[in-house]
Amino acid sequence: MKIIVIGGGAWGTALAVNASRSVQAQHAVTLWVRDAAQLHAMQQARENLRYLPGVVLPSGLQISNQALTELLATLQSTDLVILAPPMAGLRGLLAQLRGSSAAVAWLCKGFEVGIGFAPGLMGHEIQTQVAPGLRAGVLSGPSFAQEVALGKPTALVAASADASVRDALVSAFHSSTLRVYANDDVVGVEAGGAVKNVLAIATGLCDGLQLGLNARAALVTRGLAEMTRLGLALGAKAETFMGLSGLGDLVLTATGDLSRNRRVGQALAQGQSLQQAIQSLGHVAEGVYSARTVVQRAATLGIDMPIAQCVVDLLDGRLQPAQAVATLMGRGPTAEGV
Repeated sequence: MKIIVIGGGAWGTALAVNASRSVQAQHAVTLWVRDAAQLHAMQQARENLRYLPGVVLPSGLQISNQALTELLATLQSTDLVILAPPMAGLRGLLAQLRGSSAAVAWLCKGFEVGIGFAPGLMGHEIQTQVAPGLRAGVLSGPSFAQEVALGKPTALVAASADASVRDALVSAFHSSTLRVYANDDVVGVEAGGAVKNVLAIATGLCDGLQLGLNARAALVTRGLAEMTRLGLALGAKAETFMGLSGLGDLVLTATGDLSRNRRVGQALAQGQSLQQAIQSLGHVAEGVYSARTVVQRAATLGIDMPIAQCVVDLLDGRLQPAQAVATLMGRGPTAEGV
């Protein structure tokens, strides 16, 4: 397959490395990076020192910084385009791909920031607006870029309403170290990927305050209930949230030390400001930017998400860490369930 990965961050680089290593498939992979200085450094060191240090780039992996318009002009001979921008950059890239015949999939998770009174959208909703004719989908699931790049066992979900897109993603990335499962529930896969980042901030706060393992288990479990409520209201299938892109991604992001969103919660628990927490990461923590939109979207659907709401109040400075915990624990009794 001929594969183009647009975006030289950690996750885009990790998947480009993974596809390039496939000896049997012999994919032709190009990794496009925006910054010319980053391109030069990667070509010289054969390593993405900025985002994925310690991972050698395979010799067959091509790295490009040519004008994006020129690169996209070659798509007639491309089988699969992987988009790896932050959520805020997805709309612009999809608009440029309008009319392409290649299969397209994005990696970013979250909701786009809403404009005015319009609610923020997930990736598939953006694609429907700006490039409805694309054969498109999303690659998601519990995965840290560093572990994928190092060849550690990982399982992902290729979600699309189009079977040819699911097949392309499986063909591109399924290997002895990376299992890719097909799923046609794009809504559920994207909802899980968006909400889990917000819940990971809450769990990081819980761990940073040393509230104990009981509290963490309760937070993850009730967070999954919130995720499922919102997903079902958006039209997802309930079973998706018990799979890799729901429970799997939530557990990883909420408990893994490599989770940027979890580290934001920990930093806030230690008394850092939100700006200090973000600056200390050096990378995007999508939960910070999508938390408000998750809650806003839930409100338009009449869905109660108390944990996500506390995260928003914490990020906006309306609650201090201890107050956020007291707010959740002070809620009245109710029956368990979604």
